[in-house]
Amino acid sequence: MAAQKNPTAIKVLIIDDSALVRELLTSILSSDPGIVVVGSAPDAYIAREKIKALNPDVVTLDVEMPKMDGVQFLRNLMRLRPMPVVMCSSLTEKGADVTLSALELGAVDFVTKPKIDLAHTLEDYSAEIIGKVKVAARARVRALGADAKSTSGAPSRPDASGVAPVARAPMRFKTTDQIIAIGASTGGTEAIREVLCRMPPDAPGIVISQHIPAAFSRPFAERMNGCSQMTVHQAEHGQLIMPGHAYIAPGDRHLIVERDGARYRCHLSDGPTVNHHKPSVDVMFRSVANNVGPNAIGVMLTGMGADGAKGMLEMREAGARNLAQDENTSVVWGMPGSAVQIGAVDVVVPLSAVADTVLRWVIERESRAAATA
Repeated sequence: MAAQKNPTAIKVLIIDDSALVRELLTSILSSDPGIVVVGSAPDAYIAREKIKALNPDVVTLDVEMPKMDGVQFLRNLMRLRPMPVVMCSSLTEKGADVTLSALELGAVDFVTKPKIDLAHTLEDYSAEIIGKVKVAARARVRALGADAKSTSGAPSRPDASGVAPVARAPMRFKTTDQIIAIGASTGGTEAIREVLCRMPPDAPGIVISQHIPAAFSRPFAERMNGCSQMTVHQAEHGQLIMPGHAYIAPGDRHLIVERDGARYRCHLSDGPTVNHHKPSVDVMFRSVANNVGPNAIGVMLTGMGADGAKGMLEMREAGARNLAQDENTSVVWGMPGSAVQIGAVDVVVPLSAVADTVLRWVIERESRAAATA
């Protein structure tokens, strides 16, 4: 058997109510010698027993299932037996909202299922599915707190008892000359959420590139708007970048920061993928280096791969200050680690310290500017 031939292979359990999807995923994942599919289940109740019996390393989980939906099953799983989970979602608005809820509950990543010609189209995603399962097997998974609640729809602001804010001096940002640029991928939706929820309503304008499908980026922006004191948008072409506002790149466009006199605007590009991504963090960071220079702060959050590392180095060479999320709090330390490795980062901090570090730098620069005025 495959498991005996390769005892180090990643053991995967497939949970999906569609027999066709179970068969296709089994075929796709089994084609990689580093993965063995140990079983499959059509619903949550059978899945629960198979997890106990088979002890998989990774679970692929359908969002919509009979008897118990995928999110409720995930909530129970992450509370009682946390393990890496890759969600299988449809490319619809409802699918996006439910998948984002699953990421909030601790799912490592997701793959999208086409609505038509499932057999042929899903096979086109073979490399992506295999890659995400392998990344999930190495991801850091944390248990879900017993008081976790459903997060369907816009999330509520975090309870103050769960966040230990650092006392800050009052901020009065008078100009838009400072820009905060954030890049992220795997695990990034929750990392971005934590950073934005800690930002005050008068923070400098923030631009964000997160690797996400086009159908998911607007629901993601709406959810972030619900949890942050800032106003969060899906970026629009030509949109003015203002203090107190954050702009998330659409899932099928590069977000470029352009200078317009003393102001900055969002430019959306439908150019080719860069580092296999659109939006690409490298593209956004490079534009910030060229057009904002020393007035920028770069933030690299959790993510697979190396997208953004070179652009962040260009930002630092242009005088920007940069920080990266540390390995311990990252789901995957690919993008932050790559930036650190090439010398693009000034400091490495845990996720809980990202917002406070950025705001301290903003205040320091405001103070220097006031002293020289």
